[in-house]
Amino acid sequence: MTDFEGLKALVTGGASGIGRATAELLAARGAQVAVLDLDPSPVTKPLLGFRADISDDASVREAVAAAVAELGGLDVLVNNAGIGAQGTVEDNDDAEWHRVLDVNVVGMVRVTRAALPHLRRSSHAAIVNTGSIAVTAGLPQRALYSATKGAVYSLTLAMAADHVREGIRVNCVNPGTADTPWIGRLLDKAPDPAAERAALEARQPIGRLVSADEVAGAIAYLASPLSGATTGTSLAVDGGVQGLRLRPVGR
Repeated sequence: MTDFEGLKALVTGGASGIGRATAELLAARGAQVAVLDLDPSPVTKPLLGFRADISDDASVREAVAAAVAELGGLDVLVNNAGIGAQGTVEDNDDAEWHRVLDVNVVGMVRVTRAALPHLRRSSHAAIVNTGSIAVTAGLPQRALYSATKGAVYSLTLAMAADHVREGIRVNCVNPGTADTPWIGRLLDKAPDPAAERAALEARQPIGRLVSADEVAGAIAYLASPLSGATTGTSLAVDGGVQGLRLRPVGR
């Protein structure tokens, strides 16, 4: 497919995991792609890497300006950068709540705010935000993380309403548990990593973790000019967690 031919895209958190898979897919489908990441060193051509700390507004503005200058414009923004958190509402102190909200929600605002003047000049402007299955399913030990992703979903709807008449589409993708380096690090910390992986796989009706490439495919669908009538929506890539209620095996 060459539906992104001639378009310029910016992907945050694009040095690994879902962000890296997305950046590579957009490039394969014709886009020029810049990646923003705290550590862009793993990024290789044809991708362009720029260091940015999305918890710092000056860093974001500088990186977005540099990326857009190098690309020669901007048509697609993928707000994918984020961090995780574990525990119930009792387990994270105020500082941790502020830190994760600042990165996962306000960070998305900072990047979008810096990108909007450039997106307004595009005839195929699209923003895709990365949410989570935690938006629609109550997951244990994920209170703080779930709160941030619920905010991302509401923010997506508000942004879509604010910018639709400017020709900017805004959507979000809600991945289930994905087989990414972040999940790998969580599994490594578990007392029994193999048992924990098996439990995560069993939670998803398809019986396995979602792949980064599968989430990237959904992001590309939402960002593509071929989806010009799609805005203000969320797309679940969660192995069926959101909508399926299967009977136990053998029943």
